[in-house]
Amino acid sequence: MYLADYHVHSRISPDAGCSMAEMAEAAIRAGMNELCFTDHVEPVAWNGRDPIEFYDWDALSQEFQEAQDAAGDRIRLRLGIELGEAVLDLPRTAALLADAPELDFIIGSTHILSERFSNVDMYFFHPKDEEEALLGIADYLKLVKRTAEWGQFNVLGHLTLPLRYLNENQGFHLSFDGFEAEVEDLLRTLIRSGCGIELNTNRGHTPLPDKKWLQMYRDLGGEIITLGTDAHTPEFVGCAVQARQQLLRQCGFTKFCTFEKRQPIWHSL
Repeated sequence: MYLADYHVHSRISPDAGCSMAEMAEAAIRAGMNELCFTDHVEPVAWNGRDPIEFYDWDALSQEFQEAQDAAGDRIRLRLGIELGEAVLDLPRTAALLADAPELDFIIGSTHILSERFSNVDMYFFHPKDEEEALLGIADYLKLVKRTAEWGQFNVLGHLTLPLRYLNENQGFHLSFDGFEAEVEDLLRTLIRSGCGIELNTNRGHTPLPDKKWLQMYRDLGGEIITLGTDAHTPEFVGCAVQARQQLLRQCGFTKFCTFEKRQPIWHSL
């Protein structure tokens, strides 16, 4: 069984503190064959408004090289990014990416809500009741649909992300049930554009997305899928990757992807 964690953050991300070398060592201990670093890159600040004029690609490249030197041939390392909120400023996104080194992989993701909700980061979205929470999910899905239509990435990250914050952090008991038409529409859009989705193991919690939506993606003809933990600290690197491969098999998948120079490499499940 080939094991790859394709969503990991290092101290290059503002919400993580360990070096890539430390995260690579954690992946080796977890039995991973491959690890892709996906540190945050956004064209706007996390308030959704202020543009980010500069990204330190040199720091990213140097950190990656140091991890490669330390890991040697004990694990295959790839360099990717998690590109968040791109559709809020596509010209700025293009300008940032124009200076990027050669990347193996790009996750396209959404973490904030629209202006209707003051562009709040979903971590800080605290709806007063279930009705408002569902309005937030609907708002999120509209932004994700725009991201899918843009399509300049390899996989869409953590499709059902609002549930991480609403259920795990705030005690709601919500699902994406009721949003079947919206999810099907954006999945069809991704498939048409040649993009895939991520099965985010969510550090061992409810996977994002879970079985219902993975099955829908497969039934629609979706094939491109990666597995990633979203680890921001070493203890979660590789968490539940092997178990989530079994989930993919249950949904009818026979293979999953890793990437090199933005091209998929297929592995049997």
